[in-house]
Amino acid sequence: MPRGTYRLAAGDEEFSCAPGPSGWRYVGTGPGGRVDVTVDGGGRQVRVELAAGGWLLRGGVSGRETVWVRSGDGSPVEERSAPASGFTGASPGLLVAAVRLLRLSPGARGRLRLVQVSGDALATRVVEQGWELVAVTSHPTETGPLPVGRYRVAELDTGEVGEVHVAGDVVLAAPGVELVELSSPPSL
Repeated sequence: MPRGTYRLAAGDEEFSCAPGPSGWRYVGTGPGGRVDVTVDGGGRQVRVELAAGGWLLRGGVSGRETVWVRSGDGSPVEERSAPASGFTGASPGLLVAAVRLLRLSPGARGRLRLVQVSGDALATRVVEQGWELVAVTSHPTETGPLPVGRYRVAELDTGEVGEVHVAGDVVLAAPGVELVELSSPPSL
C-alpha cells in the first residue's frame, strides 16, 4: 500500500492508497483539509468526501450524473448534481482517479467533464478536460521496471496545458504537485 507525502501549493498532503477487491481508494490529509476517494473496478468515483475550512462535500457518480451534498459553516445543506464523470481538484488522488477512469493506451486521447472543487469553501463548477497518454516509459528500480505514464492534460475552457506523470496509483509530478516522499512502491 503506497504511503507518502505530496507538496502542494497549500502545503503538504500525507496520503495512502490501495487497490481493493472491487476498486481503489485514496486517503489524504493536509493543512487544506481531508480527501477520501473510492473508485470502483470501472474507474467511477463511487464515493468522494472532501473537508476543508469548516465545509464538507460528499458525493459520487450515479449513472451519467455526479451528485454531491455540501454543508458546513452554518449554511443550509446544498444538494447538487451535474452531468459529469466525477470530481477534480488540488489533490493528486483525483488525478489518479481520472487516469483510472480513462484507461488510455499510448497515443490515445479522451475527454472528461468533471466537477472541479476548489478553495476552503469547496466551491464547485463544471470543467472539461482533454487527456492524452503521450508515452509510457519504463524506469529500472530495485524491484523491477516501473512504467510511468506521461499525460498531457488540457483545460478546455482556458486552454492551459500541463503534464501529469503517473506510476500505477502514484502521481510522480504534475502542475502544482511534487512527490516528496514515498515509503512503498506504487501499486501497478
